[in-house]
Amino acid sequence: MPESDDDKIAGLEAMLWHDDPRFACGLGKGRPRRPREYRRGRAWLAMALAIAAVISGAVLPQGLLLAAGLVLAYVSVSLFETAHRRPNRPRQP
Repeated sequence: MPESDDDKIAGLEAMLWHDDPRFACGLGKGRPRRPREYRRGRAWLAMALAIAAVISGAVLPQGLLLAAGLVLAYVSVSLFETAHRRPNRPRQP
């Protein structure tokens, strides 16, 4: 016997609530927040710190600061990529 539409909607709502509760709560209030995939505040902060470290490492003859800035730039670029953020979870029947 097929599921009713109410059961499917309730299942979708439960998955959304489990995945991103702040977004789901905002939808319930009528003022949705950005989904988790589009919130990139930490990535921009890391990128700004990386650029500052690279510039200051190039201006001052500090190779260690320059190398640290390049590593931080790599890490901050990886924060912008959304494909690897959420691991694939097996779907529940």
